[in-house]
Amino acid sequence: MRRITLLLLAGILLSLCACRSDFETVPSTGDLSFSKDTVYLDTVFTNLSSSTYTLKVYNHSKNDINIPLIKFAKGFNSKYRMSVDGSQGNQGKMFENITLLAKDSLYIFIETTVESDNTTPTEFLYTDQIEFDGGANLQKVELVTLIQDAILLYPNRNADGTIETLPIGNEKIKGFYLDKNDPIHGNELLFTNKKAYVIYGYATVPEGETVTFESGSRVYFHADSGLIVPKNSSIHINGTTSTSDKLENEVIFSSDRQQPDFNYIPGQWGTIWLQNGSTNNAIQNLTLKNATIGLFIEGNNGTTASIKNTQIYNCTHYGIQAKNALIEGQNIIINYTGQASLACTYGGNYKFTHCTFNNDWSSPEQVALYISNYSVGATPEVKALSEATFNNCIIYGSYSNEMLLDKKTGAAFEYQFNNCLIKFSNTKNADYQFDTDPIHYNAIILNKDPKFFNPNINNFNIDDTSSAFAKGNSVYLIPLDILGITRTLPPDLGAYQSKPFPK
Repeated sequence: MRRITLLLLAGILLSLCACRSDFETVPSTGDLSFSKDTVYLDTVFTNLSSSTYTLKVYNHSKNDINIPLIKFAKGFNSKYRMSVDGSQGNQGKMFENITLLAKDSLYIFIETTVESDNTTPTEFLYTDQIEFDGGANLQKVELVTLIQDAILLYPNRNADGTIETLPIGNEKIKGFYLDKNDPIHGNELLFTNKKAYVIYGYATVPEGETVTFESGSRVYFHADSGLIVPKNSSIHINGTTSTSDKLENEVIFSSDRQQPDFNYIPGQWGTIWLQNGSTNNAIQNLTLKNATIGLFIEGNNGTTASIKNTQIYNCTHYGIQAKNALIEGQNIIINYTGQASLACTYGGNYKFTHCTFNNDWSSPEQVALYISNYSVGATPEVKALSEATFNNCIIYGSYSNEMLLDKKTGAAFEYQFNNCLIKFSNTKNADYQFDTDPIHYNAIILNKDPKFFNPNINNFNIDDTSSAFAKGNSVYLIPLDILGITRTLPPDLGAYQSKPFPK
């Protein structure tokens, strides 16, 4: 009897389930809702896949519906591809009879890869539409992508299938040598402004050669990538002053992740590494963003660098890390770095004029400026700091002490700050006697707000209400500011000539 009762209950449950099936749907009537009317896939480079973008489709009705067709307007010729709730459909282009339950939603994931086309301009929009249903019930979502034609530089594969590497000390890294007679790209030591460049691995200048970047050139680095300038080689970055916010004449080094969400994320690529013995390095009008270390300059064998009108932002360690190098810097801005915006370490010779070193990294351990005369290791080795001079500069940031002088006995430690605005609250140490030590400090403005326009977006303009306004010494004048604007007398501190902020 008990078995019969159980069988009867099972039959009733089965009959109830049969009365309501997920496959009992009504046709879609064109009343779908979407999370976006237009999906912007941002800038992608030719021959490289974009990131994946999401579109959510909603059924707000009380009925389970059947969407007879989801496809691209350009059909199988579309350069987009999609998946619908994990299904790849027909080549990622067409999907038939998609069920969407009442009060439910589904996800569509969209990507694109656009092949290089020499008949197109260097930048262009590629568009398509995702179509739902058809006929009278047709609904569309627009797709828009900015495609930038690019030259891809990357390590080759060896005969055994392994990827080309470079020896760095006792280790090897993925990398390759730039070839001035490359059969595909021509002279890889000359970066022009005709196309963008995307670099995978560490591009390396052959010894004795010079790599040159023309005004307006754009270089995008993949993760764990960068540029190496070895002994007896040089880098010349020949950016010029731009006339608009597009920085059309700047040389720009950045990550190959071009989506807006990645604009301010540090550590997306490696570094520009000027190794020991590289020489006559000249950097002008460079904007560098989102690296691990912006410029890593080693100088045990006399590495020299001239750096002018340069902006470095959002680096996980340093904006500029110098080791016993010889650097002259003018109109430099560095911000948002995990350890120090400028680190002059292991001695060396440095002179910076009209520079803005700021650090708004969210840690009390960071500083805007770090100076030392030794190398870190089990047994620290000291080297002479023969000069570290700062004229008409701003040294500021989000914490109370934005400067660290870290010296050890056994080697010279020569430094001087002239007409600088400095944020520093702990003045008990003998090295920080800003008012009573004229050998090292002259005309210091201490702990006054420079009133930058918007440091959150790396805008360090000032106006006439700034504590840095007209506080510079004309003896150290650089006639033009970082934007090419003529400085008035007495000059403002930092890299910018003051101007009214936009209303």
